[in-house]
This record gives sequence, C-alpha cells and structure tokens, in this order.
Amino acid sequence: MKKEQIGKKTDKGISLLLSIILVFCILGVVVFSVSRKISKEMSASAVQNLSESLDMLKCTIEAILNTEAEFQKLMAKEIAGLEDPEAYILSYEKNQTMIKISLIREGETEGISNTGEVFSEEGLDFSIGATVEGLEISQSYVNHMGTWAYTMKCPVVKDGEKTATLYIEYIYDSLDDSLPNGFYAHRAMLYIMDANTKRLVLKPKGMGERNAGHLNLEDFYRANDIWEEELLEQVATCLEEGKSIMFYHDIRGKNSLNYMWMVNGGTIYLIGYVPVEAIQQEGRTVNQNILFVVMIMLIAFFLCCILYYFNQREQIKIRKEREEEREIHNQQLAEALQAAQIASNSKTMFLSNMSHDIRTPMNAVLGFTTLLAKDAENPDKVKEYTKKIMASGQHLLSLINDILDVSKIESGKVVLTVEEFTLNDLVSSVDAIIRPMAKARDQKFHVEVAGIKHEYLLGDETRINQILINLLSNAVKYTPEGGNIWFRIIGLKQRSSQFEHIRIEVEDDGYGMTPEYLKTIFDAFTRAENSTTNKVQGTGLGMAITKNIVELMGGTIDVTSEMDKGSLFRVELEFRIPEGQADKQFWKKCGISRILYVESDIQNIENIQALMEDTEVCVDTAPNAEDAVKIVKESGEDGYQIILLDWDDPGVDGVRAVEKIREAMSRTVPVLFMTDHGVEAVEEALRAEKTGVLPKPFFVSALKEKIMEIQAQESGVNAEETLESDSIEGLHFLAAEDNEINAEILTEILSMEGASCEITENGQLVVERFRNSSEGEFDAILMDVQMPVMNGYDATRAIRALEREDAAQIPIIAMTANAFAEDEKEALAAGMNVHLAKPIDVSLLKQVIKQYIKRGI
Repeated sequence: MKKEQIGKKTDKGISLLLSIILVFCILGVVVFSVSRKISKEMSASAVQNLSESLDMLKCTIEAILNTEAEFQKLMAKEIAGLEDPEAYILSYEKNQTMIKISLIREGETEGISNTGEVFSEEGLDFSIGATVEGLEISQSYVNHMGTWAYTMKCPVVKDGEKTATLYIEYIYDSLDDSLPNGFYAHRAMLYIMDANTKRLVLKPKGMGERNAGHLNLEDFYRANDIWEEELLEQVATCLEEGKSIMFYHDIRGKNSLNYMWMVNGGTIYLIGYVPVEAIQQEGRTVNQNILFVVMIMLIAFFLCCILYYFNQREQIKIRKEREEEREIHNQQLAEALQAAQIASNSKTMFLSNMSHDIRTPMNAVLGFTTLLAKDAENPDKVKEYTKKIMASGQHLLSLINDILDVSKIESGKVVLTVEEFTLNDLVSSVDAIIRPMAKARDQKFHVEVAGIKHEYLLGDETRINQILINLLSNAVKYTPEGGNIWFRIIGLKQRSSQFEHIRIEVEDDGYGMTPEYLKTIFDAFTRAENSTTNKVQGTGLGMAITKNIVELMGGTIDVTSEMDKGSLFRVELEFRIPEGQADKQFWKKCGISRILYVESDIQNIENIQALMEDTEVCVDTAPNAEDAVKIVKESGEDGYQIILLDWDDPGVDGVRAVEKIREAMSRTVPVLFMTDHGVEAVEEALRAEKTGVLPKPFFVSALKEKIMEIQAQESGVNAEETLESDSIEGLHFLAAEDNEINAEILTEILSMEGASCEITENGQLVVERFRNSSEGEFDAILMDVQMPVMNGYDATRAIRALEREDAAQIPIIAMTANAFAEDEKEALAAGMNVHLAKPIDVSLLKQVIKQYIKRGI
C-alpha cells in the first residue's frame, strides 16, 4: 500500500515536473518570439534614424553650399555695377570660408585675384558638370595651403550681357563648424568624399578615431576589409548614378551599418559606418531586460528542480563552477599583471636608455670642461677639447629634440611650413651630412635620382630633411664597415598635373632586422638590440617621428628587411609644383643654347633631358669620346657652349676625352666632369683650362650655379672680397637677453668676430634704449623672446611702431630657445626679420647678418 502511495506521489511529481517544464518551454517560445519582433522593429527604427541623421547632415551641407552660391551671385551683381571691378577684388580680404576671390573678364584667359597674383582657370576642372544654385562647381583639389578646397564660378552680367566671370575658392574645413560635434556618441565614423576623384576631403571633428591611412575610397575599403566584388559593383553603380546606399559589413570584428550618402546631386558623398550595437542601443536594452527576466525565471525554475531532486549534487556542481571561475579570474589577473610588468619594463628600459644616452655626452661635456680648465695654457689641447665638447653638446641637443618632437607630434601641435625648395639643395644638404659619416666607416654612399620632371617644389624642407637624415643616419649606424648605402629619389606617375609624385628609397646591405622587430619599428621608444648593434645610441624615437611626419604630409612609409642582408625603406610623398615659368632668360643671357652630354647610360640621359626640357636648351648626347668628337666637328664653330662628361663612366677616359674634344674645337668651351666622388677624383683633369666638377645627381640649379661660377672667374671677381663680405667686424648690436650667462656668451662670441653689443635685461629696456639712440647707432637688434616685464614679440611690435625712419628698417633677429615652426611664424608675424634657435650657431648668425644688414661700402 505504501509502495503504491509512493509510486503515485512519484508519478505526480514527475507529472508536475513535466508540466512545469512544458509551461516554461511555452513561456520561452513566447518570450523569444516577442524579443525577435522587438529586435526587428528596433533595427528598422535604427536604420530610419540613421537615414534621418544623414539627411540632416546632407541638408546642412547643401544649405551651406546654397548660401555660398547665393552670396557669390550677390557679389557678382555688385561687381557688375562697378567701374573698376579689379580694384574691388584686390580690396577684398579672405576669410575662413572664402580663401581666394578671382575675376576674369569676358574674352580673356587670365584675370586678377584678391591675393594680387595673376589668375587663370587652368588647373581647375569644371568638366564634372556639378552645380550649386545654377553655379558651376569644380572638382575638389588641394590648394596652396595644403587643404582640400573647391571653386565656384559665377557669370557677371551687366545689362543682359556677360562681362566677366567671378571665381571664389572655398575650403571644406569651413563645413566642420556647421556639423555636429559627435555622431552616435563618437562611435560612428564619418568622412566627406569627392565623388569624382573618390578622395576623402574632410574628416569632421568628433567623428570617430582619426586614421591617417584613409586618404581615398580605396584606402577606406582596404582599412575595413571590404573586398566583395558584388558589393563593390553596387557601390560603384550608386556613385555613377548619384544615389545613396547602405549595407551591412563587419568592421574590425563588429557588425556595422555602412553608408554612402549623396550630397548636392552626387558631387560629394558622406561615407562611413556605424556599429549596429550603437544604433540598436534601445532595442538591445529592451532585449536585455526581457532576457534578464527570463533568466531569473529559469534560474528560479532550475533552483526548484535542483532543491527538489539534486540538492547535494547541485551544491557540489556549484562549488566546482565557482572554482573554475576563480581559476579563470586568477588567470585574467595574472595576464593583467604580466601586461603591467611589460609596460613597466618598457618604461624602465626607456628611462635606462635615456639615462645612459644623456649621461654619456653630458659626462663628456663635464669631463672635457675639467680638462679644459687644467690645460688652458695648451692651445692644441684647448682646440681638441672644445671640438669634443661641441660634438657632445650637439649629440645631447639631438636627443632632446627627438623627445620634444615626438611629444609635439603626439599632441597634434606640429605645423608644417610649406615653402618653395629645390631637390638640389635638399640632396646637397643631406649628402654633406651623410657622406662624411659613411666615409668614416669606409662605406660607399650612392645617390641616384631618376624620373624627376620638376626640380622646384613646395613643401616643408626642414621636415623632409629630418626624414632623410633619420633614415640615412640609421642606415650608416646599422651597416658594418665597408658596406653600401643607396639613397634614391624616383619620380612616379603623376596623379595630378599640379603635384610631383616622388618615391624616396633608403637601402643598405647591413645587419637587417628581425620580423618581430619590424612589427614595432615605428613605435616610440623601441630600437633594435643585439650583440652587434647594442652600442648604437639614440632615443628610439627616430622611426616614430619619421612615420608621423610622413603621414602628416599625406604620404606613406614601409620597410622590408632580412637579417644579415640589409633593409629597404620606401617613402612616397606628393609635392605641389609651384606656379611660374622656367628661367629661360638666364640661358639666353649666358648665351647657352646647346649642351653636349657624353654618357652611355640611357637612364642618366633621360633624366637630364627631362629636367632641361623647359629651359629651351638643346641637350645632345654622345656615348663616348670618339662620337663626341664627330658631333663637335659637325656642329660647327658655335655648336656647343658647354660639354658635360660623365667621369664615372668606365667607357670614358676623362682626360683623353677632353684633349680630343678640345682638339676638334677652335675655341675653349667649358667642360664639366659629372661625378659622385668629389673633386679629389678628377684632380688631374681639372688642370686643363675651363674645367670644373658638377656633383651627381644632375640638377638644373646646380648647373646654373656652376655656370655663374665660371663666368665670375672669367670676369676676374676676387674670391677674397666675397669672403670678407661674411665678416661682421665693426658692427654694433643692441641685444635683449635676461640670462647673464647667455648674455656673457653672446658678448664674447661677437667680440671674437670683431663686433660689439650692448645688453639689456628685458623687452621694455631694449625699446627705451632704441628710442633714445641716434639713427645708425645700432646695426641690428638681437631679440630674446621669453623675458620679464615685456617679451620679445611685444618689444618688436613696439619698436616697429616708433615714429622714426629706421624703426621699420633695422633688422631684428630672434635668438630664442623656442625652436619650433609655430615659434618662427609668431616671430615673423611680430615683425622680426628672421628666427634663430639657441644654442647659437656662429656661422649661421654671420650668414643671417650678411643677408639683412646693408654695409655702407
């Protein structure tokens, strides 16, 4: 009987358990269905919200464009009623939106800009057919300030007849202030893309993390692994038809909603992505709450079952789970501790390296200073000690500059100074630094230039030089004695007629790098350490600085290396080609119309002919001396005015070639030997009349300098008189310097050069002293910047504002420890003539003084 009751109770318990399980299963299905429905509705709502947000951004940008167009129409209408529209244009100052305003009269191809320069439509592409409020808008481009811009043109109509065309250049950066600061809590990514070139012209503030690699649509695809051909075809079709598109795609492991949103009829696009989890935040919160409730109910259900059937067993299971969780937690803590130790070790290693590298030159400075005091009566030792103190001080300064550079780069405060420079000066300055370093280690330094069409370019020459010195000095350091280093500048296919596309290669056959180190080579505070290279000193910041500067210039850098075989660094940059014509008058004035180049290398011949193309000077070539003699005889008396001869060509005997060519000519024509081995290599050949050395690689500016040098020698200019012009002897300076030691150093340095100076302690005193001085009493003012009472900038402005004739003309030279580009700009803006960074470089100071002080000779 009891067994039957027990059996019935068991059956009831099993039935009850099955009923509970069934109820919970039904409840789970209902909850799951509701959750799915809510997710779908919230997803659709999220997509709709994103579309509305993009439409709002679109309307904002189109409203700005329409406003610009309406204002330009009003300006054109106002110009139509003016008798002298050019004067109106010249008087119009640029603002944050309108960078450049230009006017071309009807029937003319050139006009005037408010900057005062001649303006033409050449270089602007209006062929895309885009308009704003009926006004044609050009294809996007990078303007002279290095920022993306576009131009709208508007006809100027007077009495129903078009009299001129008004052009206004706008920059995309002006749109930034009108766009919202942040997009989906800064988790979304947004760019503005020019539809025609597919270049990314603006990254609005607060729109996701900045990625310097996103330069165009292809970079965007590559960075986000979007390679599906069908998807790319759909995007391309939408771009061609001027439509908008949205599609889902995983970005960095997260499901994201990607978009390309048409603006202004498809001339520009808003492109980017939003993580689905960011736009479905509300739906996810609802689902989480539902799942939370379901989990509580399930936990309660399972607790009841466990308490009813498996109380003891479940307790054991819970203990095991807690032990597993504890082990996982302990493992996570161990990993976190290991990561913290690695970070601490990295910091400790950097501080240890810096302590060693800074103390080494500092120890040399202090040690040789002690020896200097001891051997002060021995001139030879004094010279030796001071030379070593100077070298150690320069090394210490380079370490400090590296640390300051990377700090400013990481804080985003680096400003590029874009000015015109020549590749000849760039290569010459780098060669002057690197070749002695390589020669000291018995290394061969090869310089090659190929495919360059324009020698004069616009860019930050100082920063480019910094990139090259970092790469080449590392190549010298990490290449054994007797090795080879190659420095190449290669002209690539131009993406635009306004820009020169250049690849810089630095290659060596040195120690090479491991694959592990290649992954971190561009990280700060890292350097290769092994038994071969551990004696090389440095901050470990050079490559990080180089990469950041390259990316700041809009370029790319990559490296390949193999242990014991060498390394190869490639840098690709684009430089704007300055406007202007080639100096054709120089060649006519010098009477040079034809040049004979004796060379067998086809690549070198093509390089010279490409660089000389715009000079209207004919460059004929001969592969050897025999052919050169034939060409000279056939050319007649006045055939060639200069002969270039490749001294390094193994098929050309330089001395014999000159003799044969001179015998074939009735007059003595200058012969220039082209070599990369210096004057010593051609010393024998230089004994002949009218010969000289032209260093490789060939540059037009270097040839012009050599021609002027030859003509100066023929006219009998005294070289000693030229050198004497560098002297500052007899000059009297007014100096502002609040530091007594610096003031003493400055006084002594000038005294050594035969000059004198009067020191004042602050800016106010220098202003009062100059105000009370007689005209011509001081030849120049040497101005410190950071001083008490009145700083150098305010003092300069005060001097320039004085009502005396020489106040606006006296040279004011900034001599300060503020050594960055923005400091130089601020000094020039205050009215100073030039900016020199401390510590004082005497030779540079003399050059500056020579340039800005006119002697009364």
